[in-house]
Amino acid sequence: MPQRPVEIEAADGICPAVLSIPAGRGPWPAVIMFPDAGGMRDTMRQMGERLSDLGYVVLVPDFYYRNGPYEPLDMRTAFSSKETTERIMGMMRGYTPDMAVRDASCFVDYLGSLPEKKPGGVGTTGYCMGGRLSLSTAANLGERIAVAASFHGGYLAKIDDPDSPHHKAGAIRAAVYVAGAIEDQSFPDEQKDLLEKSMSEAGVTHTIETYPAHHGFAVPDNPSYDEAAAARHWEATEQFFGSVLGS
Repeated sequence: MPQRPVEIEAADGICPAVLSIPAGRGPWPAVIMFPDAGGMRDTMRQMGERLSDLGYVVLVPDFYYRNGPYEPLDMRTAFSSKETTERIMGMMRGYTPDMAVRDASCFVDYLGSLPEKKPGGVGTTGYCMGGRLSLSTAANLGERIAVAASFHGGYLAKIDDPDSPHHKAGAIRAAVYVAGAIEDQSFPDEQKDLLEKSMSEAGVTHTIETYPAHHGFAVPDNPSYDEAAAARHWEATEQFFGSVLGS
């Protein structure tokens, strides 16, 4: 079935999203794909469709829906001017952790209402800001999330941030996969070590790796996109999600 736009009754209004359902007979496991800080645009829609081709019902939500309709960002040049940088940072700061948790619960409810969805927990994945949203969703929704992945996600274990996902590692029931980047100020080695320690002490099944690529490596319209690292991320997604959710 072709990818189609949908509207979700979310925490604070109607959240636009795109939904991809594999061809053939279902039901299939379901996954939420959280975009990076650039929000909804063609690149994220295409990535959602590619994930769905692996055998998943995939929802890509536009979590900036509270801002109203906005022009898609060109991430190749988005941080090259003060105006667009401030626009992105403002949108990011405006999306609070409390909003994110409320929205995520609605997204899971929506997927659960679909006849094409296989019974059981939902998977989450995300990029950059979306990587943190993926782990935060697992930390706040417990058994509703079966597997959570983060690719070049930032601030996953920031000790002075009360909303950092590592603080709630004990509440995570999902298997976790984290792929960090090199020279990433938003997820340096000390955060990787703290996340590893927190996950291990909480008994979370997890894998934390560092790819030899820079922040943004998996998303094709990022200037730091790395073809080899992106291919590795798709292989890891297929293997890790398949081992927990099946397809």
